[in-house]
Amino acid sequence: MKRRILPLILASITIFSCTNSEKSKNTITVKYPETKKQPVIEDYFGTKITDNYRWLEDDRSEETEAWVSAENKVTFDYLNKIPYKSALKDRLTELWNYEKVGTPFKEGDFTYYYKNNGLQNQYVLYRKNKDGKEEVFLDPNSFAKDGTTSLGGISFTKDGKTVAYSISEGGSDWRKVIIMDALTKEIKEDTIVDVKFSGITWRGNEGFYYSSYDKPAGSELSAKTDQHKLYFHKLGTPQSSDEVIFGAVPEEKHRYVGGSLTEDDKYLIISASTSTSGNKLYIQDLTKDNSKLSPIIANFDSDSYVIDSRGSTLFIVTNLNAPNKKIVTVDAANPTPENWKDFIPETENVLSPSTGGGYFFAEYMVDAVSKVLQYDFDGKLIREVKLPGVGSAGGFGGKTDAKELYFSFTNYNTPSSSYLFNPTDGTYSLYWKPTISYDADNYESKQVFYTSKDGTKIPMIITHKKGIELNGKNPTILYGYGGFNISLTPSFSIANAVWMEQGGIYAVPNLRGGGEYGKKWHDAGTKMQKQNVFDDFIAAGEYLIANNYTSSDYLAIRGGSNGGLLVGATMTQRPDLMKVALPAVGVLDMLRYHTFTAGAGWAYDYGTAEQSEEMFSYLKGYSPVHNVKSSIEYPATMITTGDHDDRVVPAHSFKFAAELQEKQTGNNPVLIRIETNAGHGAGTPIAKTIEQYADIYGFTLFNMGFTKLPNEL
Repeated sequence: MKRRILPLILASITIFSCTNSEKSKNTITVKYPETKKQPVIEDYFGTKITDNYRWLEDDRSEETEAWVSAENKVTFDYLNKIPYKSALKDRLTELWNYEKVGTPFKEGDFTYYYKNNGLQNQYVLYRKNKDGKEEVFLDPNSFAKDGTTSLGGISFTKDGKTVAYSISEGGSDWRKVIIMDALTKEIKEDTIVDVKFSGITWRGNEGFYYSSYDKPAGSELSAKTDQHKLYFHKLGTPQSSDEVIFGAVPEEKHRYVGGSLTEDDKYLIISASTSTSGNKLYIQDLTKDNSKLSPIIANFDSDSYVIDSRGSTLFIVTNLNAPNKKIVTVDAANPTPENWKDFIPETENVLSPSTGGGYFFAEYMVDAVSKVLQYDFDGKLIREVKLPGVGSAGGFGGKTDAKELYFSFTNYNTPSSSYLFNPTDGTYSLYWKPTISYDADNYESKQVFYTSKDGTKIPMIITHKKGIELNGKNPTILYGYGGFNISLTPSFSIANAVWMEQGGIYAVPNLRGGGEYGKKWHDAGTKMQKQNVFDDFIAAGEYLIANNYTSSDYLAIRGGSNGGLLVGATMTQRPDLMKVALPAVGVLDMLRYHTFTAGAGWAYDYGTAEQSEEMFSYLKGYSPVHNVKSSIEYPATMITTGDHDDRVVPAHSFKFAAELQEKQTGNNPVLIRIETNAGHGAGTPIAKTIEQYADIYGFTLFNMGFTKLPNEL
């Protein structure tokens, strides 16, 4: 793209920061670029909506590039003047610099695992042979000089001799798939391109299934994609000859399509959906020539998938008539729901199962904390796996004949460790524990239940240093998500550890819209009930203030993606509640979100402005871009996004920043930090991540009035 810097009129604002004892010690003058207005007027059910910043949706234009450059200059000029930014970066770098090892998995004659020696931009995939000799298998740090090409999914043939792995460039959701001889590490054939939202499933050694869209007209980073197709790539043939298995004809048009095989390679299972909730399910018997796909579930009324099989018996995980999920069995010849039989029935807690070593492992969320029960394939309860503590467990998956399995365990103040598990007797031993200059014994987590606006009890975990004084002056980050059936369970974060070292509090409520209490909890935060999510988050802030953990002068709210919407809606509805707002990669224009990339698939949670006048009015009532008002003092705000984000396109953040900068009253700054050559977050290089957190924490503390870092006062 040819670079052209547009002449920009600058509006000036001076920011004062002080503590109670040191008035006006720090000042930073901000000159915002004055973003031009080019009104576009649309009619929604007789209501005319003016969009002054529609031009910022064109991510390929020279004007948008110039705007991004000008905004970043203002932002980084501000951030680089914060006196302790470098100290935060140094401490983040120091604490981040420890060896991290992922949970191992076995393929063929090797044990594979991801490892980072401390500050590598991307995790490296290692392997050990039967003799314990270690070697590097794939090093994504060698893919690009700036570390912005990351390793996505990876899939081995059953014998472990061939591998296909996907890569992402610049944080994009579009992937390339590379096929390699796993023994010699030699590339086998041409790269498969233009793959998106896809797994890789091998069928023997013949080839593999993958999913993608046709490349859209216009910008591949923002143009709409809504017809997903499942392909089969046969080794040794060009991609142009790949067979479309599902999704090519109008009656098979869906936004998300995925294919998988049962472990015995007998059945192909296809899932098809039009939104992020609810899917059809199909099966094909691959042992029979010319067998046809037949439906298991022919509607979108449930979320269901095949987790395993034995002979002709399928084991299906479903929330059909079971909001907290259950496992059922059915014969593959007659797989429809009327023939299902309960295998592991629904309980009062949400089920997330896995299989390995000839067993089922039923992980339950009990108030967002893990509990694991082990069952055999007759449905008999074998044991409860006593976990190392109170927190989040993951893993227990593996092949049917595996003699040992692995699982991980973590919580908000304990770095993740891996354990080697014997599925026969239920014993386990520590496999790997990090060596880190952080003492978990100095910190504590407490779960509380507070009351939301409509009387609903909401759980929240609050983590901080032991012995802090509840005086209302503790810098606090309230983090939330509240959507898409996603559950926020306890996990360790290096960045959070640095925040808590500074005396900071980190609080995470489990808002409605999430999956912590099953489908009913999710649905209670969708469409015309989305306001429940914002009310839950506001009530969390009010609880922290009422109980003297913090006060409005020391409260920051933070969230990303759907959580960015949460922050945007909360700060526009209750700007008095917090001092700092940190919306990241947010869905912020609720009238147009569904017109970009795969955004229309989010309609289950949000609804769309076109579906009805009532839905339009509801969305307009909380859409952050449309609810910024003049003569309101909004909190100090730093919006963060990536210029290659093709999940939630950066235009959301661009337009929100333009509205806030134009209408902000008072001295609180409104900045937008736009990471270049970066996407929605996955695969972001460690160096960029450290820089981001140093900026976020520096901005937050500075605007809370700290002239020095809290642990220096």
